[in-house]
Parts: sequence; structure tokens; C-alpha cells
Amino acid sequence: MFRFSAVLIVAVTCVPPDVRATPLSGAPPRPNVIFLMTDDHASHAISAYGSRINRTPHLDRLAAEGRLFTNCFVTNSICAPSRATILTGKYSHRNGVLDNRLPFDGSQTTFPKLLQAAGYQTAFVGKWHLKTDPTGFDHWEILPGQGTYYNPRLKTKGGEQQLVGYTTDILTDRAIDWLQSQRESEKPFLLCLQHKAPHREWAPGPDHLTTYDDTTIPEPETLFDDWSGRASPASRQTMSIRDHLSQRDLKLVPPGNLTEEQLATWNAAYGPKNLAFEEASLTGRDLVRWKYQRYIKDYLRCVASVDDGIGRVLDYLDESGLSENTIVVYTSDQGFYLGDHGWYDKRWMYEESLRTPLIVRWPGITPQGSKDDHLVMNLDFAQTILEAAGVEAPTDMQGESLVPLLRGESPSDWRDAIYYHYYEFPAVHSVRRHCGVRTDRFKLIHYYQEGEWELFDLRADPNEMKSVHAHADYAEVRAGLEARLEELRVKYGDTEDAETVIFRRSQQALRERAAGVELELAFRAEAAGAETPELDPSAKPWTIGAFVQATNGVVLALGGESTGLSLHLREGHPVLSVREDRRLFEVVSPVPIPNGAHAHVAGRLDADGRISILVDGRLMAQARGALLSSRPYESRLDIGRDEQTAVGAYEGPNTLDGEVTDARVYWGRPDKEELRAWRGDRD
Repeated sequence: MFRFSAVLIVAVTCVPPDVRATPLSGAPPRPNVIFLMTDDHASHAISAYGSRINRTPHLDRLAAEGRLFTNCFVTNSICAPSRATILTGKYSHRNGVLDNRLPFDGSQTTFPKLLQAAGYQTAFVGKWHLKTDPTGFDHWEILPGQGTYYNPRLKTKGGEQQLVGYTTDILTDRAIDWLQSQRESEKPFLLCLQHKAPHREWAPGPDHLTTYDDTTIPEPETLFDDWSGRASPASRQTMSIRDHLSQRDLKLVPPGNLTEEQLATWNAAYGPKNLAFEEASLTGRDLVRWKYQRYIKDYLRCVASVDDGIGRVLDYLDESGLSENTIVVYTSDQGFYLGDHGWYDKRWMYEESLRTPLIVRWPGITPQGSKDDHLVMNLDFAQTILEAAGVEAPTDMQGESLVPLLRGESPSDWRDAIYYHYYEFPAVHSVRRHCGVRTDRFKLIHYYQEGEWELFDLRADPNEMKSVHAHADYAEVRAGLEARLEELRVKYGDTEDAETVIFRRSQQALRERAAGVELELAFRAEAAGAETPELDPSAKPWTIGAFVQATNGVVLALGGESTGLSLHLREGHPVLSVREDRRLFEVVSPVPIPNGAHAHVAGRLDADGRISILVDGRLMAQARGALLSSRPYESRLDIGRDEQTAVGAYEGPNTLDGEVTDARVYWGRPDKEELRAWRGDRD
């Protein structure tokens, strides 16, 4: 059978231009807020959290002067969804960003918009990663897409600018410059400083290229986990240190975008290290250990630069007299695997990626050097900041304000469980979709597309090495957690899997419309297909495609034997067929999709008559001579079969013998960032 991509289109609440939020009556002077966030910084790489592998003196200082949350979790452990949840105080299915491929709807209510409406001056510097431009900020400077570690481009309201230097240092400089010379001193402010580091490919800055060179980083006890104690998805991922790190990850080749001077400095630091590896001829576990040391040291070097920058921000607050009335929040968009279970990356509901750091310093409110063990979430951040600023939170936000916890209180009705849902599959790293519930002791995970479950007793098995879901001794616990999972799903208005097909115009088409307007047409999959808009195929190129796990049959079809197009598989070979006045044009990939593999298959039609097949982003074959009708395709889009007269050289309906997910059709070629995000090329 075939399945459709999970996308939920939701109504959003906007702040009308003539309605402004006002501070709560009787509130004390409103504090400033600095929201510091990194990308993929695991809490077990912070010494205040007890790290065995590194020291973070400036984050430790923040913890010593504020409150450290030991049980902070995310709703969906992946970059863009986490960021959308933090902004909106809503789960992914409510804010519309289920995975890294979907754009954020900037018209919806966010906590920066509400602060802005209440008289706060708002600024954002750093990694945005939400595909649409920021809203709710008076000033913003963002990295396009993932950004680069060196010599970044920064996009602003006035255009883009190219800068030279190390990105972590540059972002810190820009944030301090805004504080020092661009803000209005009579207004309270919100500054979001969000770093790229320590995201993959972990390129260290010039100050830390040789940090840890003379150190052997302790290995996690689960580095050689064989995943045998869990459900099958754990052994089917593609994120192991053993098998999936690239040459650029391991710095056998330098990062891109370096100047000649930077490259010379880089080669002086890494050249001897690379030579030593070439001479070692390592295999087996020795090779895994070498890869682990190589990966983890670069990751920690990136963390060291972030920590340096945080120290500079804290120093500036002290020197400028802003510290006493400024809340400083430090967090990451999720946790990360530091060799735990033999992995890097995130996504899973296992502890290392589910858990994220949270440290809050609020002078006069948070007890210094205190810790909090309550179950809290990134879902709570928006309401917390709003209450701290004396601004009422909308009733449709789904979190809880942490202000009582920051005061050192322990509410009797605080949550006793958290709900989690991960959607991005098939995609990079091959982590299957799952949802689950975690209490203070137990965790239940449901891989709903596979029909598999896991249950962990975190007290007896803190490393989650063996699921006890089938164990008779846990039958009562299992039943209780299954009921709790359903209760939370109902509470938050979620479903396990929405099956919707999306049709999306490219960014090129969007730019021709009013600035800032996002066009997305979504169709519920009904029977054979869904109706399509009338878009002229000769005016702009088309890109059609999907993730596929199959050998034969139609992936997408539009039109019929007179005029139309079809993307299909023939004995594993992807084929794009184009019909014009009953004439058939085809292009066939010479290489078949490996049996049983998930692959991203796409066909491209250019207005000059070229037709192309791409597999996992690589051009496999191209032909010229096809004719594209000036008439729009008016028929429905068929998915998983060709219900109309056959477009290709096959008998209809030619049903697909496997799965197709995240099917998309673009009118106008998508930009590179959008295509790469759709294919899952980038984390």
C-alpha cells in the first residue's frame, strides 16, 4: 500500500494591527530578556550538568547565578519544529512545522510579537532556520538556511551582506553591537541570539583548532551498542559513527567557504592529524574509536567557542549595568548523541536527544545555584517569558509558565508526564516516525507506522538498552502508559499520522506575488487523487517527486495519453514520461533503486524541453526534445497509480508496489535550499 505525507494545515491566531497586548496591572518593572540558543548542544556536554568530557566555565557561571533545569524536554527533537514550538508555545501539529521541510507561517501569534505589541524592542541575531522571514522583530539578522561556520552571509530586512570571520564570533559581535548602539535604552528589550554551533559539520573556530589535541575524550559506555534490546527502528537508522560520518565530518577534507588565510591556518592544525590517520590503517573497533575522538573533539571545540561568546555577553551585561534587570535564558533546540548508542544527531525519543539544557538567570527571582527536577518542556518557554514580562499569554498556547518554578516553588498540580511526536520519515538518518509519553520513571514509545512499541524503566535501565514492553512484570505499567498516551494526545489535539498530499509553488513563484505571502495548497487524499490548480507547464519548469520504497509502478501521474506526465518505476529504474499530442518522451535512470531502499525520486521538466531524473538529489539522466504544452494541466494528480489514460508506456492503472510519501509538485523550479530541505540533505 502507499502512504501520504504528514502535513496538517491549521487555523492560526494573529494579533490584529489595532489591538496591542498590555502589561498586567500591578506588575513590577519589566525585565529585559536575552534568549540564548545553540543548535544540537546536548546537556551532557555542559559541565554544570556534570559533563565528563568538557568544561563550560561561562555556562557554569550562568548556572551558579541562576536555576538549572535537570528535566527539560522537547516536543519534537529536530531543528525547525523545535524553533517553531518555542516561538508559538504550541506542538508541531498546531504550529504547522512538523519537520525540517515545512515553512513556518509567520502570520501566527508568537511570544516576540506579543512582547513587541506590549512595548518591548525586539531583535533576532543568528540561526532562524524556518524558511520564511522573521516576524515580530524590530531588527533581525539571520543566517540563510543552515548558514556556514566561516565567512557567513547574513540576511536582513535591507538585503544580504557577506562577512568574514568565524560565525560564532560574528554572531556574538552583532548581538553585543545591537545592545550597545542600536537599541532604544528607554524600552525593555528581547534579544534572541541563536548560534549555528555546534551543529554538524562541527567546524571549530580559529581559537580552538587545537583544543583537546593532547586529550583522549572518555567514551560513552554505549558507544558499541548493537541496538538488539529495542524495536527494529533502532537498527535501521543511518546515523552511526561507525558507518555514516562523512570525510567533511571527520575533517579529512576542510570545510568549504574558507579564505586562503583561513585554509592555511586550518591545514596547519589538521594536516598532521590527517597524516597520522593515514599511517594508522585502523579497522573495526579501533576505527570507530578514532572516528569518535575525531567527531567529539570537533563538536566540543565548537561548544568552547559558544561558551566564550556567552561569557562575552554576560560581561557586557555587567559592564553596562543591565545585568540586574535582565533575564538570561540558555537552551538548545534539542539534545544530541555524543557517541551514545554509537550515534550522532538527534530525532529519537531516547534521553540524549529528548532532553535539552535549560538554564535561567533572573536576578532577584531565581535562587542562585539552584536546580529544578520538574518535568518541563520547550513548549513552556513562550508562556514563561510572557509572564515574566507581565504580558498575558493567549489561551491557545499549550505549555505552562515556569515562573513559579523559577521562584523556587513546587506547584502540586505540575505535569507528571510529557508527550512527544516525531514526524520526519522517510528522510535523512532514517529515523521512523514515533510518538510517546515519559513520566519521571517510565517511557513508552510507539512506532506507529511499524506497529512496534518500546517501554523503558528509566530507574532500572537509565541508558535505555532493553525494552521491557513484552515483559509480564510491566503489564500494568504498560496499560497505564498507553492510556496516558491517549489522554495526552487528546489533550493536545494530536493524531498519530495525518495523511495529506501537498502541492507547493516554488520560492520563485512566491517572489512574484506580494512580499511575504506564502502560497500552499493542500489536498486531502481521496480515492484516486486530488484536483490540481491550472498552472501552465510551458511558462515555468516543473519538479515532481516523492520518497519511494518500491520497484514498479506509478509514483505521480498528471494528465493522460494525450497530454500529461508521469514519474514511475520500471524494475527499480526511475522513469519520467511526458506526453504532448500523444507523442511520448521518456528519460530513464540507468541505475535502479536498491531493493527495499527508501529513495527520493524526482523528475524535472524545463521549459526548453529538457527532462531529467534525479535520485537522492543526484542527476541520473537527462534528455532533450520534449514539448511542453502551453495548456495547463487541468486533471487531477494521481498518487501511487495512474487512474486516467496511461501517460507512460504501461497499462493503467499501474499501481505502485510499495510506499510513496511526501509527494510534491512545484511549478517554477524550487530554490536549492528548499529542494535540499525536501530531500532531507541537511539536518
